[in-house]
Amino acid sequence: MNYRTRIVSSLADIGQAGWDGLAAAQQEANPFLSYAFLHALHESGSACADTGWQPHYLTVWQGEELAAALPLYQKFHSYGEYVFDWAWAEAYQRHGVDYYPKLLSAIPFTPVRGSRLMARDEQARSALLAALQALQQEGEFSSTHVLYPPPEQAEALADAGFLLRSGVQFHWHNEGYASFDEFAATLDRKKRKNILAERRKVAEQGVTFEQLRGSEIGEEHWRFFNRCYRHTYSDHYSTPYLNLDFFRRIGQAMPQHLLLTIARREGKPIASSLTVYDRDTLYGRYWGALEHVPCLHFETAYYQPLEFCIAEKITWFEGGAQGEHKMARGFLPQKTWSAHWLAHPGFYDAVEHFLQREGGGIDDYLSELNERNPFRDPPR
Repeated sequence: MNYRTRIVSSLADIGQAGWDGLAAAQQEANPFLSYAFLHALHESGSACADTGWQPHYLTVWQGEELAAALPLYQKFHSYGEYVFDWAWAEAYQRHGVDYYPKLLSAIPFTPVRGSRLMARDEQARSALLAALQALQQEGEFSSTHVLYPPPEQAEALADAGFLLRSGVQFHWHNEGYASFDEFAATLDRKKRKNILAERRKVAEQGVTFEQLRGSEIGEEHWRFFNRCYRHTYSDHYSTPYLNLDFFRRIGQAMPQHLLLTIARREGKPIASSLTVYDRDTLYGRYWGALEHVPCLHFETAYYQPLEFCIAEKITWFEGGAQGEHKMARGFLPQKTWSAHWLAHPGFYDAVEHFLQREGGGIDDYLSELNERNPFRDPPR
């Protein structure tokens, strides 16, 4: 095939129709791969060169048609990735070797599995992978990291010389429940009792909830949610990655994928969570509160979205990164993958040995978690 490779610094150079057409054709597509979400990150200034996320999208073309693409960034730090390589960066620094800039393929600030080597067919995917290898050999970057690819793409990257790293997330599966109570009844007695007690504590404080879908979310709602989001980051002495402009942009560009849950006490809004969903999966993303109410976080960010999943017959609820506490609420462990290539032979070998040891620990951890299954009759 006569392919042409091109680095793209703005998705506007590709166009929404071309990008979304390719993304939608992937087996593991999701709203975070959409033009609307990614372009909002870039244009709002949330993920751009000034914040250490310089778009460097690798694309493969056949004529004027986009045949394959890899969401790719030049990174100048390791914030907002959820697969932690700070120790690797520190080791480079101790030996007087630059770790940054590096190449990162991921959805910024979004630990969600999805296609990374996006292609219209396997031939175009092979061309994309070859283009990535050629880019790596140019020597401008210390390393390349591909986060949360599906297993088959992780294996393709391993065949191309990448080192695989495993991790753990916690996902909830809808077994066709007719109600939240029916779901709760499947948990062991202690877990069920704790969940009902948490929900009761919130209700006894006079807290009520409103769920707004995309087009119902107005300017005042976005302003309130942004206040909650920023306030919670401030409480943790951290800086938020996203801004009001980003939330407005996705509200306008992809409303069909957004659910905003607002908690009120005596009519006053006090907390909110924003989740993203498609036909099969709801993704827990952002949360914040202006007042403290015991167990409010669990109700707003977990139990209310779970009720939405049950009502809408959504199969999966992905609760985000880490969080062993989610198991007590019916979320079960799932293995995730990332792939890593390092240009320096010595560091490549050192990381390979580290990942072999770490991988054994992850497998042991998964076995331990599965022994603590929260259900009375564990799902098969």
